[in-house]
Amino acid sequence: MAGKILISSAYLPPVEYFSLINNADEALVEREENFLKQTYRNRCYILSAHGVQVLTIPVYLGSFHKTPVRDIRIDYSKRWQQVHLRAIIASYSSSPFFEFYFEDLEKIIMTNHVFLLDLNTGLTEALLKILKIEKHVSYTSAFMSVGATDYDFRYKITPKKKSLFPAKEYTQVFNINSGFISGLSIIDMVFNMGPESMNYL
Repeated sequence: MAGKILISSAYLPPVEYFSLINNADEALVEREENFLKQTYRNRCYILSAHGVQVLTIPVYLGSFHKTPVRDIRIDYSKRWQQVHLRAIIASYSSSPFFEFYFEDLEKIIMTNHVFLLDLNTGLTEALLKILKIEKHVSYTSAFMSVGATDYDFRYKITPKKKSLFPAKEYTQVFNINSGFISGLSIIDMVFNMGPESMNYL
């Protein structure tokens, strides 16, 4: 998909998010939209021994439905970092490439970013580097209305809807009994496939 794409900020987003960036010339990340609950903006999905597990970053509500993404602050009273990192370790420590990539992601998660956007940006940049995707990523300065452009993917990549992107199956640590699970965070692919991940994007 040549040209520019418009995407939301996301926390350890699914494979299709990076597939879009990889196949575009430029990615524009929305930071002016009002924050939406129960989306990839502050949650991701990993595969544990007990099935799919949701990891959600707690944020301060405030005037929740009217707060721009750029102003959403992370709530550290919930000790979410320890919960997320323990879950990731439990799920992926036995995967082939865990030891190569986990430490870099752990450092970013433990940095105590004030704003969710900054945490998401740090993790996305680290994952783009891991995947060796060299694309220009910038941020919106004003909100663009829904439907104003045909390259808007802000609300198409969401856990509330079935993905529009065909999933390529790869080896997963815990998929022996349940078969391949799609819609998981990119870290599921990275920890399992390492440098081969780019072949699935």
